[in-house]
Amino acid sequence: MQPIYKRILLKLSGESLVGDNNFGIDPSMVNRYAREIKSVVDLGVEVAIVIGGGNIYRGMSESETGIERAHGDYMGMLATVINAMAIQAMLEKQGMYTRLLSAIKMEQVAEPYIRRRAIRHLEKKRVVIFGAGTGNPYFTTDTAGSLRAIEIEADVILKGTRVNGIYSADPEKDPTAVKYDNITFRECIDKNLKIMDMTAFTLCMENKLPIIVFDMNAEGNLKRLVCGEKVGTLVQ
Repeated sequence: MQPIYKRILLKLSGESLVGDNNFGIDPSMVNRYAREIKSVVDLGVEVAIVIGGGNIYRGMSESETGIERAHGDYMGMLATVINAMAIQAMLEKQGMYTRLLSAIKMEQVAEPYIRRRAIRHLEKKRVVIFGAGTGNPYFTTDTAGSLRAIEIEADVILKGTRVNGIYSADPEKDPTAVKYDNITFRECIDKNLKIMDMTAFTLCMENKLPIIVFDMNAEGNLKRLVCGEKVGTLVQ
């Protein structure tokens, strides 16, 4: 099997690491993802990863928590670093070389994010994990994923979810929901499909960066997708 992409950015949600638990990190899920990522690294694909922090901390309104939005967002950024470190540890256990780059300086656990350094790591076939979002409050990890993908000149964003693509409605709630195999950015906006937050989505649209939404939990899906099989939904 030959890959059709040279460099990808894989966007994962923090909630995906929960597995059968209600909170935190399920090591079996992290290990499963590490095996999936290794399968494409072994093909020579350059892989960057952005992961959310929702399994550890979810931003809530100030009225609910008493924590102001900006302060809570920084807490969420730190949660993403914990998840990034878990992914890093499991990838290295699988024999891959990795680098964790953080948008918030914490030299004891991660390199500071420098665009040219990130690209150099990728060229050396190291898996690059971006932690701490953009380093700014009021921006989601979806936006961080879009921004980093554009900065490193990735060929595509692969958004791994628990659903096998984009539907006209939530397929877990509406059995009549229709799956799209291909859809344009404009159609997503017109149909009000919630793929990413609007800031992240607009960044991809303006920079003509395709997005593929797919089921990361289906074994072998990532490899099939990278090798050109019709998996998930392509947005371009």
